[in-house]
This record gives sequence, structure tokens and C-alpha cells, in this order.
Amino acid sequence: MAEKKLNELPPDLRRLYEKGLEASRHENFDYATTLFCQLLAKEPGMFECRKALRQTQTRRSAGASTGFFKKMMSSAGSSPQIAKAKLALKKNPAEAMAIAEDVLNGDANNPFAHRIIVDAADALDLPLTAVLSLETMVRLAPKDKALVVEFANAVARTGGQVAVAEQFLDDLVRTTPYDPELMQAQKNLSAHKVLDEGGYGALADGKGSYRDVLRNKDEAVSLEQEKRVQKSEDVTQRLIGEYESRLQNEPDNLKMIRSLAELYTQKNRFPEALAMYERLKQSDMASDASLDRAIADTAVRQYDFQIAQLNPFDEGHADRVAAINAEKQNFRLAECQKRAEKYPTDLAIKFELGQMYFQTGKIGEAIAEFQKAQGNPHKRLAAMSYLAQCFAKRKMFDLAAKTLQNAIKEKPGFDEEKKDLTYQLGCVLESMGKKEEAIEQFKILYESDISYKDVAAKVDAYYAGQ
Repeated sequence: MAEKKLNELPPDLRRLYEKGLEASRHENFDYATTLFCQLLAKEPGMFECRKALRQTQTRRSAGASTGFFKKMMSSAGSSPQIAKAKLALKKNPAEAMAIAEDVLNGDANNPFAHRIIVDAADALDLPLTAVLSLETMVRLAPKDKALVVEFANAVARTGGQVAVAEQFLDDLVRTTPYDPELMQAQKNLSAHKVLDEGGYGALADGKGSYRDVLRNKDEAVSLEQEKRVQKSEDVTQRLIGEYESRLQNEPDNLKMIRSLAELYTQKNRFPEALAMYERLKQSDMASDASLDRAIADTAVRQYDFQIAQLNPFDEGHADRVAAINAEKQNFRLAECQKRAEKYPTDLAIKFELGQMYFQTGKIGEAIAEFQKAQGNPHKRLAAMSYLAQCFAKRKMFDLAAKTLQNAIKEKPGFDEEKKDLTYQLGCVLESMGKKEEAIEQFKILYESDISYKDVAAKVDAYYAGQ
């Protein structure tokens, strides 16, 4: 099954789509969702209709009551439908998708329904439909690495929200800069952008070939090789030689300079990599925050490389490793402080600096940075989590509990991030001597994930003591 455009539909279905749009414009959401679902039942691959339905569901949910009773009823009512959709997924993915859409008509952010749609879309070969739900899921769980990578790779294959995927990847890379999955997902997105800027649209229309859209066959080979997860030594070296040669004739090609810096870093040629980055610093990219971050990451990798080069059997090896790590930690903190001063409005850097202070035991400074970082919607919940940990370290358990309760209220789904917040709240309440309130938090986790940390032991012990 292929995704279809509006002009590929018969007239009666096009009229149904237009009626749905009109109903949505007049905020008659019930009627609009009914019409859109009727159309999708006949043509599951009509992506424009799917997108219009999703927008209508979101607007409908935003205007609905958010009271506790209504939430509980919505959750309870959707569970049998989710179970039914899961059963239908293997035999009839189109039916599973229709059931999931019915759940989303009442709860536009239901992660279980979106997961079913993603899986069904994969089975039906509807990649744009899958990306649409993956984006919603990632916005609900921006710290879920596997989900962010899945979204980024799906975008790299289909196009669309490249900038959105890059933002979520960048946020994760800030906390785990050397994660190979994240780095590969970034490269996949970059490769897609290169193809797109070079005329990739011609491929989708069947009017061109992969190599036609690139300037020459040599560059096509280079791009294919750069996209490989593991570059062989000879390929990396060949790319370096090629870029060094081209740079003599294209000294102002900033993109090539940056690529060369990254390749030097991969080969552990750190002085040359830093020289390339310094060259970029003298260009129009001087005020690019991502460039400063790349330079810092390269310097950190240089420290790690120094440790890897040490002989573990040498006397004093542990002391040398500790000394290099201490030097690295001091460098990271000082460098992050400089970036925070240089980019005072970049709240993601504030968050990073807060993490640095937290790791080095500077709790007061960390609190100040995390309080500022809350203004970044992508960092808000993570900053609140750290704030609560800071308050707890200072024995300010009432402030920690209040912060965690506020964070939990702002988290719609029940993903890993919300589990962590709930667990933290239970531990804080334990520290306050509020055992009954604490166990209620652990029971919430016990009901959904009995294997989460030591929740099973805590809840079992509680009931055993009854």
C-alpha cells in the first residue's frame, strides 16, 4: 500500500475530505473526526487526511476538560481498545490503525495508540504516517533515546521534520555526546539534507537517479561511504585526502572544513581537527553555538584518548588516569561557563552548566542554572528533576516534593521520564517520614512496571508488614 495524494482520490472521497476540513474550521470536531475516519477507513494511505485528522484531534483534546475524573475515565475507556488494536495488528494492520485513531479521537497524546499506528504504518508501507505519530511520541518523551533515534531515522528516510528531529537529537547529544547511535542518526539526517538540497525531490518523482542529483560520481561515492555506521580505516583516510585536496581550490567551503575537522577527530588527529575548527571560528560561523560545542567535545575526546594510550600495567596508572580525568572535568566546567557567558539566552547551555555544577557538588550554583533552564520547553522537566535532587541533597525535602509534583502534573504520558519523577517523589516522601504517601507513588510504578528499580521490593515489604 502506498501513501496517496488528494488528487489521486475519487471525487466522492475528495468531497468527504473537504467537508471534514470545513467542519474542523468551524470547530465541529466530532463531525470532522467522523468524516476523516470514514475516509481513512477506505483509503488508509491518504496522508493529507491523516494529518488533518491529527490536527483536529489535538485541537479537540486541548479544548476538552482536563479534570482528574475525566482523565481516569479516558484512560479506562481506551485500554480495551488498545488491547483490541494490538490483537488486530498482525492480521489486519489497517483495522488496528482505525481502532487506534478512535482512541486518539478522545486522547490525542495517547502513546500506546500512536505506537500501534507506527507499527501498522510500517506494515502497510506508509512511512509518512509513521513519522507523524513518531513526532508526537517524541514530543511526549524527549529523553527516550531509542524513540528519538527511531524518529530521526524515519525522518532521514522520508523527509519532513528534519529540523525537529535534529533538535531532539542535539538535546540528547548534549548529555551523551559520544553515543554511537545518536551520532549515526545525526549523520543520517545530514546525508538526507545534502541529498534534498541537491535535488532529491527528483528521485521521489522518478525523474532522476541518486547519482544524478549529486555533482559527480566521486562525491556520490563519498556520501555513500560517510553514511556507513562503521567507516573502515582506508575509507576515512581517503575522504581526508579528498577533502584536503579540494580545500586547496575551495578554501572558503565551510561545510567541507567542518567535515574535515570531524574526520580528523575520528582518526584521533586532534591538533589538526582543532585547527580546522579554529579556521571556522574566523569565519561567519564565529557566533555558532554548535561550533563551540564541537570544539569542546573534540578537546574532551582528546583527554579520553590520552587515557586510552596509557599502559594499564604501569605503576601509577590509576593516579595518572585520575589526574587526567580531573583535568578533563575542570576543562569541561570552565568551557561550559564560557559558553554560558557567550550565549546568555541559550537555556540548553544553562541546563548543561547546571549538570556540571551538580556533578562537582556545587549545589547552590546548580540550583541557579536549573531554575533558568526551566524556561526551555525541551529541558523543563529534566531541569525540574535536577532541581528536586538539589533540594533533596540540601535536606529541603518539602521543596523537592513540591517540584516533583509539579513536574509530574506537566507530564501527560507515563514514559521512562515520568517513572523516574514518580520514583524520586516516593523516595523524597520516604525521607520526610511520609511512608503511606511514599508507598502510593511506588504502587503506581508497581502497577505498570514491576521491574522498575527496587519498586517490587518496597511494595512487597509494605504488604508483608501489614
